[in-house]
Amino acid sequence: MSTQEGHRISAEEVLALWTEYRQSGDRSLRDRLVLTFAPMVKYIVYKKIREIPARCDVEDFISCGLEALIRSIDRYDPSKGATLEQFAWTRIHGAVLDELRRHDWAPRSLRRWERDISQARERFIALHSRRPSREELADLVGLTPEQLRAQLDDIAVADVGSLNSLVAGSEDGVLERIDLLTSSDRESDPEQASTLGEAKERFRDAFQRLPDRERRVAVLLYVQNMTLREVGEVLGVSESRVCQIHTQLRRTLRTTLDQDAALFSDVA
Repeated sequence: MSTQEGHRISAEEVLALWTEYRQSGDRSLRDRLVLTFAPMVKYIVYKKIREIPARCDVEDFISCGLEALIRSIDRYDPSKGATLEQFAWTRIHGAVLDELRRHDWAPRSLRRWERDISQARERFIALHSRRPSREELADLVGLTPEQLRAQLDDIAVADVGSLNSLVAGSEDGVLERIDLLTSSDRESDPEQASTLGEAKERFRDAFQRLPDRERRVAVLLYVQNMTLREVGEVLGVSESRVCQIHTQLRRTLRTTLDQDAALFSDVA
């Protein structure tokens, strides 16, 4: 913790400043505490920035964190044993998570299913060195194959990055899912055609910036339609390692293209 002058403030000094504020009610003292912990607010928000929808302003989340910081200063009780920094961290982090959930159109129950299914799949791969079948995965999460399929369909619909996912293409290279979108109005709408072309160009540029190994994994999986095991044999790595590379490239693409979410939404 540090002030604007760069002096690092100890927990004891913070407690003394907070105690003086509680006794006097002097807002300038509270403002000093807010300035002391403001960098922590930004740190928490920017740690979560990859999960912030592109349509949202990061400054809104910082404002939300600052409001939580002010509330935590007013509600802090040192007799509980935590320092003000610890108490504020918990409240700010919780407020940012709540704000993220508020901006997520998918219900929390669906996100829990997404997490549970993903964790079950990863555990199976680690144990058996192969991906589970639909029936095996369904059994792991306590669903029927039909119920699992329905959950996966709902998750896919809620996935912001679904239009950016790679699909099997021609011999010329990788296609993205957006290449396969069709509409009878697009050819007659120059503005829409221009937007679609720009979206494709943004995706191709993001794909070209991936590390060589990630691009190669994508081509082997989605163009040559290889299994994870086959890709691992080509690269000389384990199937689980291929799965990790695949997860990383999807995360990288989604993060890179997140700022263009509105553009992709326009061509959806």
